[in-house]
Amino acid sequence: MSSPGFQTVRLGAGSHSSPAKGACVMELASMLAGERFSDHPRAVCPVIGGFLRSYNDRLPECELDQLYALAPLVLGSASTRSVRRDRTFRLLEWAGLRDPARPRRLFSPRPPRDQVVVAAAITALRLAPARRRAAVAALIRELVAMDATSAREPVARATAPPALDREGEPAH
Repeated sequence: MSSPGFQTVRLGAGSHSSPAKGACVMELASMLAGERFSDHPRAVCPVIGGFLRSYNDRLPECELDQLYALAPLVLGSASTRSVRRDRTFRLLEWAGLRDPARPRRLFSPRPPRDQVVVAAAITALRLAPARRRAAVAALIRELVAMDATSAREPVARATAPPALDREGEPAH
């Protein structure tokens, strides 16, 4: 039996030693990019990759299939330090940890990237499942598009998730 390819690999949480053992969304992206099997593909921005790894590992198993569509979207998103910084700020804003109206300055204090991507993934998971899929896809498209525009041009923003109640529904 041949080993699974990107069309047949099964998505799962955590890191995997080979496609035969499954893959996370970033390992799938490495396969699509033709890179060595890894959860840190060179073709993907580390900020976006960190968010998707964290989200993948926290997402209920029954919802992992939604990640198949995200892997090809992030290929080629690796970019400059300034774009990574802007993407990190955007994740902070999306998670509700930073006011989007506040100007982004070069040396603005911000938490380490690992904390930011985890906070954004947890924010995504607090959304009701029906809203979560569209909200995360819109966020990923927005983050990828940040490289396609100059820092001076505004990027269409994915709406920030609303405050949620204990059931994951918007609070009133």
